Amino acid sequence: MGCVHGKCCTRYPSSSDDDSGHHREKKPYKCKHILTQRSLELVPVPSHNFALQCSALTQHGYYPDTVERENQDSFCIKTRIQGNPNVHFFGVFDGHGQYGAQCSNFVKDRLIEILSSDSTLLDDPLKAYNSAFLATNFELHNSEIDDTMSGTTAITVLVVGDTLYVANVGDSRAVIAIKDGDRVLAEDLSEDQTPFRKDEYERVKLCGARVLSVDQVEGLKDPNVQNWGDEESQGGDPPRLWVPNEMYPGTAFTRSVGDSTAETIGVIAVPEIKVVRLTPNHLFFVVASDGVFEFLPSQTVVNMAATYADPRDASAAIAGESYKLWLENENRTDDITIIIVQIKGLSNSGAVATDSGVDCRPMVMRPVKGSLNMCSISQSETYGSVRSDIFDAQQSCQHSVSMNRSATIVVPSPMQQRALQLDVG
Repeated sequence: MGCVHGKCCTRYPSSSDDDSGHHREKKPYKCKHILTQRSLELVPVPSHNFALQCSALTQHGYYPDTVERENQDSFCIKTRIQGNPNVHFFGVFDGHGQYGAQCSNFVKDRLIEILSSDSTLLDDPLKAYNSAFLATNFELHNSEIDDTMSGTTAITVLVVGDTLYVANVGDSRAVIAIKDGDRVLAEDLSEDQTPFRKDEYERVKLCGARVLSVDQVEGLKDPNVQNWGDEESQGGDPPRLWVPNEMYPGTAFTRSVGDSTAETIGVIAVPEIKVVRLTPNHLFFVVASDGVFEFLPSQTVVNMAATYADPRDASAAIAGESYKLWLENENRTDDITIIIVQIKGLSNSGAVATDSGVDCRPMVMRPVKGSLNMCSISQSETYGSVRSDIFDAQQSCQHSVSMNRSATIVVPSPMQQRALQLDVG
């Protein structure tokens, strides 16, 4: 979900009815959709004697009124951060609005560059993560990209030895698979930041946002009924954020990078961070845009991924199922992007002595959330008011990054030629 100028408030009716109440016949649409896919990679983590086997895939969405619309999703897989063989990064960025693709690609590039250049990364990953997100947001505001009504969500996983740092801004998602006897259970590594959440709803209301569904803002439903049920049952007309007395921006999320107009009513770039210590029962994790999770619950995604030995096959199957469900429920599809990372060979005795700088102390799972009262969009107030004891964002904005920016160019694996096309009809 996005904003009023993106995948948003201009609602996409299902095939059964439209705004006039007449039955809408689903437009015939038959063509091949190429799935852009990364070759299979095996990434060792020598500090704990295991490896990560990963693959990524992005599927261009179908919009019947704008068939030439570009894919606004992007992703980043960056291994050996700061030259350290035990530090790796995985991220998915779901752009929205008129310039969503530009925002998504800008954030994909700059977030990892800023994070990689932070000398405190291994000493304090939480501080480095917070600083990187806020610095990237500040740079996007001051770039040539118009992010007034455009931006991107970001779901990212930083692997440091046997510990995951999962930083989320928006409504994309990360989920991990856990072996439990004969079952494989899904555990969410992030929580969607939307007005369905009571804490996020109250935070943006304090910042001046009107929170209403499209039907409410258009006068079709009572705006005083501030109860929208749950996201699964009300996904077609979710609560959105609006500036007072206006019909914009209409964001269905409460955090993002960019969206400078929405920042005036509480949409912030402060990530929520969950820290997870890997165990031998952790099988793989999935990082994906909400194009995957709109109609597929986390457990279904994990069940599907668990049936394939090769993450490329799993990615293709999940993307294909997501695409099919979009067309069954609406007359368009979202862009769909997924990274699957399998955890290979991790054992309780896997940790070894190392001087790599990786902190191998036990770590408990815990969420780290941003300040409840973060409303302002100005640089000085934004950077000075959010957990100043954790990070100094002014200093992070001074980082000079000289590494070459490379676009995330993905190449199909020769082993996977057969899985790269879906017939949709």
